[in-house]
Amino acid sequence: MESRKDIAAEKKASFKYNCAQAVLTTYSDLTGLDEETAMTMTDGFAAGMTNMEGTCGALVGADLVLGLVNKDKAKTMKQMREIMKKFQDRNHATQCRQLKGVDTKVILRPCSLCVADACEFLEEALEDQGK
Repeated sequence: MESRKDIAAEKKASFKYNCAQAVLTTYSDLTGLDEETAMTMTDGFAAGMTNMEGTCGALVGADLVLGLVNKDKAKTMKQMREIMKKFQDRNHATQCRQLKGVDTKVILRPCSLCVADACEFLEEALEDQGK
């Protein structure tokens, strides 16, 4: 059976989804969002909020999933801090611009792998609460 992180990475690699969309739509059974709503609400998160200056869209997608699943601000914030730390430790950045090497010309991590990483860490957080 294919893992969710692989499914999300394949969605991103298809060029039909931005990073946030690839993550959020992969967890629709947990969030209760239909694909159209999830796609529409994450349109602006492509390329680190459309300008590569912001947080990686895969992390934004993970945050949205946690918020919808937890319905508990403190719990979501705590879990996202841990996800962000793990992502930073693995990839040496959380901003799209840095991950894509816009200034350095050195790509730290391709988008599909950023999506897979965000999903891996999201799944760890969800498993900790039995989801």
